[in-house]
Amino acid sequence: MAEWKRMKIGQFLKEREGRYDPNDETVQNLKRLNKINFSGEIHLSDKDSKTDMIIVKPGDLVISGINVSKGALAVYHGDEPITATIHYSSYVFDKKQINIDYFKRFVKSQSFIQALKDQVKGGIKTEIKPKHFLPLEIDLPDIKIQKDIVSLFKSVEGDMDELGSEISSQLKYLNKLRQAVLQEAIEGKLTAEWRKKKPELISGENHASKLLEKIKAEKERLIKEGKIKKDKPLSSITNAEKPFELPVGWVWCRLGEICRGISTGPFGSMLHKSDYVDDGIPIVNPTHIVDGQIFSDGRMCVSQKTKQRLKRYSLLQGYLVIARRGDLSKCAVVREEQDGWLCGTGSFFIIGLDINKDFICLAYTSKKAQAYLLQDSIGQTMDNLNQKLLRKLPIALPSLVEQQAIVERVKKLMNMIDELEKQVTERKDQSEMLMQSVLREAFA
Repeated sequence: MAEWKRMKIGQFLKEREGRYDPNDETVQNLKRLNKINFSGEIHLSDKDSKTDMIIVKPGDLVISGINVSKGALAVYHGDEPITATIHYSSYVFDKKQINIDYFKRFVKSQSFIQALKDQVKGGIKTEIKPKHFLPLEIDLPDIKIQKDIVSLFKSVEGDMDELGSEISSQLKYLNKLRQAVLQEAIEGKLTAEWRKKKPELISGENHASKLLEKIKAEKERLIKEGKIKKDKPLSSITNAEKPFELPVGWVWCRLGEICRGISTGPFGSMLHKSDYVDDGIPIVNPTHIVDGQIFSDGRMCVSQKTKQRLKRYSLLQGYLVIARRGDLSKCAVVREEQDGWLCGTGSFFIIGLDINKDFICLAYTSKKAQAYLLQDSIGQTMDNLNQKLLRKLPIALPSLVEQQAIVERVKKLMNMIDELEKQVTERKDQSEMLMQSVLREAFA
């Protein structure tokens, strides 16, 4: 290692000293560094800061104390000085000793991370300030070898970028494929051959219109018995609201026609910080609905006493839970393991009748259904859904047997897409491991 030397980072980087109150005239009217992304790009802002500031001059190397090992460092090439919060540090560097392109890659390497672990208390989890950074001892090659290593990296990174772009395109394609499968499912295209082979299952008493009549009759019975409230009548579905032609045996209906009721979770004022406990009854908000399934994060839980007070918001097996704010496409069926959980303030729960709940989830999450909801959803910073709009949602309804056939077909196709996505993701992981291997070889 004759061409490599053991030295401290402070031998080729010199901190630009100075710390300023944000109201100090020295930093007034200067643009502020907002962030350095992991690709080393500097983003500026005109917003003020209440945190103490440093000054960065043109040509300085700026380093994020929080994300330096992820690549958040860059040379500032502007014409005028800028400011940055004290979570950053600014350095003048010796070009005869350090190639910044080399150094950018070095700080992402295991060699640098190991040096942090060995020499800085708290290691990589510490916010790296100049007092931690400059005394670090590293093995540094001469400037010529640094440039040779950078040339090697640029060659490898070009190939990696092409591979990354291909993988990204494949993942986007698989996402579009999922949406296409979903849309063809709720338009009846996936079961077109099924209908040809089993015409008796889509006609006569098996026609979807008969199912709709049974649902309406059952609702009337429950209303007369005082078990559910009578809803306001829903208007007929106009041709403009029908996004596609129905297959034989299907009918159009509104979501409010085929469910017993739609309810929101409790108002925010009905739950207080003191109501939350560990290992209690989980509350289901939109964040707990992931890929059509309901999960508990273990934090949003309440006691049995609170559950009893809010029992009208209890979720039972077979209910649907959907987001009423944010990502409105979140929808899931309550399974046996979630029976008795509580609906949260950010969700709706839907009590269904004799329909396949998984089919309704498919219909609800389809792109055209979401487009219908989004055109009238309200909210300045996020989409919000109300019961009136939800009840109006047009649903293309097949017979019960075809609903089940569609659900099974979609499940099979989605499993195949999941497997393809797994293979693509593994390629992505392998490419990242390859880059780490190159980093180890270069800096070992």
